[in-house]
Amino acid sequence: MELKGKKVLVVGSGKSGIGAAYLLGKIGAFPVLFDSNEKLDRKELMEKNGEIPGLDVQIGHLPENIKKEIVLVVISPGVPVDAPFLEEYRAAGILIWGEIELAFAFAKGRVAAITGTNGKTTTTTLTGQILSAYYASVYVVGNIGNPYTEVALDTEKESVTVAEISSFQLETIHTFRPFVSAILNITPDHLNRHHTMECYVRTKERIAENQTGEDMCVLNYEDAYTRNFGDRCPARVVYFSSKRELEEGIYLGGEEIYLAKKGPGGEKEVCRLMNIHDMKLVGMCNVENVMAAIAICDALKVPMDIILDTIRVFAPVEHRIEFVDTKGGVDYYNDSKGTNPDAAIQGIRAMTKPTVLLAGGYDKQSSYDEWIASFEGKVKALVLVGATKEKIAECALAHGLSNIIMADTFEEAFARCVSQAEPGDAVLLSPACASWGMFPNYEVRGNVFKELVKEIGV
Repeated sequence: MELKGKKVLVVGSGKSGIGAAYLLGKIGAFPVLFDSNEKLDRKELMEKNGEIPGLDVQIGHLPENIKKEIVLVVISPGVPVDAPFLEEYRAAGILIWGEIELAFAFAKGRVAAITGTNGKTTTTTLTGQILSAYYASVYVVGNIGNPYTEVALDTEKESVTVAEISSFQLETIHTFRPFVSAILNITPDHLNRHHTMECYVRTKERIAENQTGEDMCVLNYEDAYTRNFGDRCPARVVYFSSKRELEEGIYLGGEEIYLAKKGPGGEKEVCRLMNIHDMKLVGMCNVENVMAAIAICDALKVPMDIILDTIRVFAPVEHRIEFVDTKGGVDYYNDSKGTNPDAAIQGIRAMTKPTVLLAGGYDKQSSYDEWIASFEGKVKALVLVGATKEKIAECALAHGLSNIIMADTFEEAFARCVSQAEPGDAVLLSPACASWGMFPNYEVRGNVFKELVKEIGV
């Protein structure tokens, strides 16, 4: 699409919106950055982003004369695709893109795109580090916090871009076609946005919709949704499994990771890759993340010795089952990125000591039964805070858990965890809920937890 000299509406003034406006300004378009939040300061936004050529900022409402000149709308992930004000543009035949689609339209090189309910950030970060050990030009972008649009114009034919892609971002793709895609798992999440599980699953599957037999899609064989998608996926499929030996793909056998491929004569060839205790990551969820990263990087022709050497030294991603410190004989773990029950299950499974669990937060209409059932005697006390605390407590009581402690603030909840923990125990922040309503995001929540740990005994 030719955008030079034309006005493009960018909806949302966060990182994604600013990144989109930046790219548009660089290619000679006139970005109109719009945010409906009337409390924002237009002058401040203009001054803060003054290096963006041709930028106009509109706050609260969009003047009719500007509306008539818009040729494309680029929305941030936080803007629902069914927002009423977007219907006017659709009716006029104006395309509605997301930041990922805009970036892809102007980027060069190959893309490895990773989605899934859980494990995206760890897998994306690990994949980026592996590729950086082999390729000279690697970019890690997307839902991980680095807008794709900020680097799209810097990419070259030889570049490899690793993109963490959320379901919100997949709602607005049109031509986005990764060379390698991956769906790590699909479990209930964001149903307040997608409304039904069927819609959520279809949205995740969109990561591969423009792929062909020349491309590859990495799928989790032990997830019913992704396994079934393998039969319909337009790309070549490579599975990984944590529970069974595969004829082809990457699988866990005991404590060893294996790669199975077809030999020149069609015979099965199996190669042992590594022992799971040779890496710093903990928990079965991370074993699956590692297998997915191996499959992605193998598809991108990275030598296996470089892949495995990088995995062995790779440290856990911040806020994902992150060991913080030992204080008074108690281990403290920050799993603030456990923003839904399935992610929080992985945090519980990684614990090897009696655990005091700090949970609760924003209500995304999740069900907590499976998460609480995973406690299996590990959780000695459940400390709850946030909008979901009553709902979680009711569910926990129904599952026979009696040591439930309610708190009004995060700081109070942390103090109750400290008082419940004894030497030899672990305290785990793994909320099973989003942070909204108490914190701007899970990173802030995790950092507050780490600061509170640091202050113990001071």
